[in-house]
Amino acid sequence: MKKILLIGLLVLMTTGLVFARGAQPSGDANTIEIWHCQIENKGPLVFEHAAERFEKANPGYKVNIVGIANDSYKQRLATAMAAGQTPDLFFSWTGGPMFEYVNNNQIADLTPYMTPAVRNRLLDAGLAQGMYNGKNYALPITNVTVCSVFYNKEIFQRLNIQVPATMTEFEAACDKLKANGITPFSLANLTRWTGSMYFMFLATRHGGTQPFIKGVDGSGSFTSPSFIYAGEKLQEWVRKGYFLPGFNGLDWDSGQARAPMYRGETAMLIMGSWFVSQAQGENPEFAAKMGAFKFPRVEQGRGDNAVIGTVGDNFYHVSSSSKNPAKAFEYLTYLVDQNGEEDLRNDGKIAPVKGVRIDDPMLADLFQQVMSASETQLWYDQSLSPEVASVHLETCQELFGLTISPQTAAQRLQDAQAAYLRRR
Repeated sequence: MKKILLIGLLVLMTTGLVFARGAQPSGDANTIEIWHCQIENKGPLVFEHAAERFEKANPGYKVNIVGIANDSYKQRLATAMAAGQTPDLFFSWTGGPMFEYVNNNQIADLTPYMTPAVRNRLLDAGLAQGMYNGKNYALPITNVTVCSVFYNKEIFQRLNIQVPATMTEFEAACDKLKANGITPFSLANLTRWTGSMYFMFLATRHGGTQPFIKGVDGSGSFTSPSFIYAGEKLQEWVRKGYFLPGFNGLDWDSGQARAPMYRGETAMLIMGSWFVSQAQGENPEFAAKMGAFKFPRVEQGRGDNAVIGTVGDNFYHVSSSSKNPAKAFEYLTYLVDQNGEEDLRNDGKIAPVKGVRIDDPMLADLFQQVMSASETQLWYDQSLSPEVASVHLETCQELFGLTISPQTAAQRLQDAQAAYLRRR
């Protein structure tokens, strides 16, 4: 798999691969350290080029860039948080984790640095997602993302399968694929967030975003029909053999879901729109025959036009321990200036800026889905507090493993959220 390494040292750490630019250690006011997970294809160049522009405009300042694999990043950040050793700049997906960072005084209030130029540059929806209690705590940086169903158009055409619009049509397509020796879904669920996407879509298509919103604020319950439906449907699909053998133990980061797609052994993959650039970089031949469609509606459901995703994907915070928060914030603005926007576009990503230019037809269509959606559902594991998100991910994986009933899974999640609300 192609990887463009940043200038510097490749270090193999216990938490995963780390790509670092610059030998100068962080910790002084003239050095800004940033952690990111955009280590594939042209992703690192966005940070590298922004650092070059920032350093040219700020003589005497240096930027240390550390790229870490996605799931290893989560582990390393948690360790750094516990030790009080976070870098100047790091990201989250906002939601529950960001609220915890604010409440624990781990990230800086960015409102004083939000000049009219910055506010007028970034998408309003992205800025709103980075706010808490009326203040800015994160800037949307990396990508406007939407979850979608990516599929092999060649397989669909060969088997005369039309793009499904309803759940009935979706399952009929899966049955036809199975009958022809092709696994419908390419899922690697070792890290659990990948399987959560299937659960989220089913629950959201059934009831819209309100059941989740009410479950989070306590005015409703995670035992509502939408969550039971999602669990029951997942288990039905498992029993029908819609997923790869051993999928609950396969790893996304190492490509164990993507490789079967590239080989034509599976037909569909539910993933965020970052998969477009990932496929183009890893396997251009497959990318040329890849299509994408909206997750089908559930008959009598209420969430037909809801999308799952974020208007910014990686939202960057300035650590409260940064010795130069103003300069750290300034570096972020270089990531989404005109040059940064172009670098993101060259990496197949959509900068969260007003008037963004999108050349890729598939990305343009996905972006339009976000802009025209009646509702946007942030990823469950990011909307919830870290402790409750862990329960969601655990029970979701157990649902896939057929070791727990949908009712028990729903009750465990409800109990965890109720306990969290009592402690607040």
